[in-house]
Amino acid sequence: MNAEVRGTTLPVLEVTLQAGDEVISTHGELSWMTSNVEMSQSVNTGSGKGLLAGLKRVAGGGGLFLTRYRSTSGEGSVAFAAKMPGRIFPIEITPQGGYLVHRHGWLCGTPGITPTVGLQQSFRGGLWGGDGFVLEKLEGQGTAWVELAGEIVTYDLGPGQSLLVHPGHVGVFQDSVSFQITRVPGIANKLFGGDGYHLVALTGPGSIWLQSMPLSILAASLSPYLGGETGADAAVGGSLGGIIGGVLGRNV
Repeated sequence: MNAEVRGTTLPVLEVTLQAGDEVISTHGELSWMTSNVEMSQSVNTGSGKGLLAGLKRVAGGGGLFLTRYRSTSGEGSVAFAAKMPGRIFPIEITPQGGYLVHRHGWLCGTPGITPTVGLQQSFRGGLWGGDGFVLEKLEGQGTAWVELAGEIVTYDLGPGQSLLVHPGHVGVFQDSVSFQITRVPGIANKLFGGDGYHLVALTGPGSIWLQSMPLSILAASLSPYLGGETGADAAVGGSLGGIIGGVLGRNV
């Protein structure tokens, strides 16, 4: 198996599979594949935690089944395109160390890794709606590829060293990093409604990857320009709203 990230601003991950090789992803991540790649769905990823991991995904609002891509004869390829401008990169997962990834960050991985829900935090109304703040945990043994939006900033936190991060900017962090949702009371915030302002406290030791342009914040930044127009402006706004709505619909 060989994986290559093609492109720059809107990258594509292309995985080349030899006969018998497999790669797994959540449903809906596929962009294209060669005709000799076979798709199937399975609860088990090869880590031995199939049904339990699947039930955890369902509890967090995800799907019970994962999609498997397998080359049936000779060399085949499968591609996963980025949903937002940003980066795609691999992380190595071992039994001694896993990762937590923002909800839409995991693209695909090798059999043997297990994706489950690491955190589901609900907020009243506002930006997050009924979905809340969801982190996906990747554990087991293998390689996973993740997608982060915008520019990526990495920090290596020492023991006890903390960073307070807006939930939307949390990308990936090692499971050795502890995390806690903190609320700043008394500050009105349209993104979180009456719940005040929320931050995620990430505390080392371990590495964290933050993203500069999460979809949630992009949507909030565009919202003032998508309503209130009349006539020709309304038509333009409606078209733009339809485009943004289509993008958001793919990622909910």
